[in-house]
Amino acid sequence: MALNAAQKLIKEHLVSGDLTPGEEISLAVDQTLTQDATGTMVMLELEAMGIERAKTEASAQYVDHNVIQEDSKNPDDHLFLESAAKRFGLHFSRPGNGVSHPVHMQRLAVPGKTLLGSDSHTCANGCMGMLAMGAGGIDVTMAIAGEPYHVKMPEIWGVKLTGELPDWVGAKDIILEFLRRHDVKGGVGKIIEYYGPGLEQLSAMDRHVIANMGAELGATASVFPSDEEVKRFLKTQGREEDWRELKADEGASYDMEEEIDLSSLVPMIAKPSSPGNVVPITEVEGEPIYQSYIGSSANPGYKDFAMAAEIVKGKQIASGVSYDINPTSRQMLTDLVQNGHIASLLTSGARLHQAGCNGCIGMGQAPASGRNSLRTTPRNFPGRSGTQEDSVFLCGPEVAAASALYGKITDPRKLDMDYPRITEPDEPTVDFRLLEEPLPFEKAKEVELHKGPNIASIPNMEPLPDEMNVPVLLKVGDNLSTDEILAGGARVLPYRSNLPEISKFAFEILHEDYYDRAMDIRDTTGHAIVGGSNYGQGSSREHAALAPRFLGLRVVIVKDFARIHLQNLINFGILPLTFADENDFADVEKGDVIELNNIRDTLGKTSELTASLQGKDKEIRLRHALTERQVDIMLAGGLINWVKDKQ
Repeated sequence: MALNAAQKLIKEHLVSGDLTPGEEISLAVDQTLTQDATGTMVMLELEAMGIERAKTEASAQYVDHNVIQEDSKNPDDHLFLESAAKRFGLHFSRPGNGVSHPVHMQRLAVPGKTLLGSDSHTCANGCMGMLAMGAGGIDVTMAIAGEPYHVKMPEIWGVKLTGELPDWVGAKDIILEFLRRHDVKGGVGKIIEYYGPGLEQLSAMDRHVIANMGAELGATASVFPSDEEVKRFLKTQGREEDWRELKADEGASYDMEEEIDLSSLVPMIAKPSSPGNVVPITEVEGEPIYQSYIGSSANPGYKDFAMAAEIVKGKQIASGVSYDINPTSRQMLTDLVQNGHIASLLTSGARLHQAGCNGCIGMGQAPASGRNSLRTTPRNFPGRSGTQEDSVFLCGPEVAAASALYGKITDPRKLDMDYPRITEPDEPTVDFRLLEEPLPFEKAKEVELHKGPNIASIPNMEPLPDEMNVPVLLKVGDNLSTDEILAGGARVLPYRSNLPEISKFAFEILHEDYYDRAMDIRDTTGHAIVGGSNYGQGSSREHAALAPRFLGLRVVIVKDFARIHLQNLINFGILPLTFADENDFADVEKGDVIELNNIRDTLGKTSELTASLQGKDKEIRLRHALTERQVDIMLAGGLINWVKDKQ
């Protein structure tokens, strides 16, 4: 049987199940990736489960999100993460070393391997011929402990790239065009596999841009072949021996197929406040901007920064514009300095920031209120920038740099200059000094975990009750993001290791009184949330499930869920249900009391439950899509309890 590249990766790592779309499979995990916004919980979970040593081929803990040190919380947690990485046998990437995804690509990514990360943009390393997937932190904890990853077999969506990109059109425009066609849930339940002659024009880092924003489509993963370009990239990193070829068999087929003619593309831009709100730049050209921001895991390559530098070289950015440069790795920053690009940026008026996620996750560089911010980041969900009433546009570096010059959204094709032909260094800097190797086991056993005053243990959670009478505390619409459930940014994420404190920020963007109302009934009835389609899109951060669970959330009823958040709800014992008839969504209102009976027995026998709306003489049919394993996890009250029960 002829297999495509994604099927080959799955087949080689299949522990249980088969390649039938929709059926549950389990996959062996070769590598894991954690970062500091999510890794603190992972390390606490490893400790809670009594894990002694990582059983993966390579696991890495990165510090890239919470690098602002306005008080002791973040540096204390950095010390905790460093001690935990040493204790459990992980690589440790120090603050300032760079964003996890490009650094992992440079130093640890290996074609043909699986990678599971507690960051939704882990899928970026699909550019290396890997099966790279984002997941909740506790799923990554299990993978570090040697357990397989459970997921429903996705459909494989083959996307053939043909033609050549015109001048002033880049890799970001390819993925923005795909988002324009399919919006933010178009990839749910799918692996997107890119192939075709158009790949020859795309560098490994260009492919990273496209694979990274597969997360914005809701895709399980994005897969590129491992070809001569991947071999070239690994050679520049001194790791040519890690290369192996991976490509689809001749005659391989896909569950879905599509073609993108690169030669037909134009500069694209995503308008506020969704990555799927994409239009050609000509539709918004001329709108004034306050900020132009270059960097993040969505445009992490040398070419992205060098292009921005060449556009502004010898010129001055517009008055009143903040031109923010956010390097993505220390290695790359060194090369940009050596080749004069940083000097070009600084003399134009740009502001240079440290290598890390920074403004992408609302950690600094928040825009002024009521002003437009142009960013090369992957997401523009409401408030994600750090400014609650923000107006963020997503674009490629060509558009961002051209717009910085004129102070308004500018089509780079109208610049009075030739298109810069950027050549990557033949021998780029290779710097692994700030990515520390795991300690030998005997030395690791002697390491004590360093816990600062901000770290709180994970509280015990009771098993799923058999009956619920829970009021609907919130009703929300479609495409609710995890950033709206629990914001990122400098105010919130320093409490990532302190569940009682971080829960105070839950849903504050939508309803400032959610915390107080939830706490009032947490220990009596608990509560429910009702929502629309694609509930929980965006970041994989499990705090968006864990914090509401701490506040008494017991059941979420929606039209459908985003993949990672659905699993996070299950992992923390929150019952995820969907409407059998979506018209019932209109009948359930905030304040209604939902009555569910005989839950525990029903879950294991049927996919349908019936709920009553007290005082309305109304019954609604609800469904779940839980596997047998997920039912067991739910009944136990969450994955930690389930693991303890098994032990």
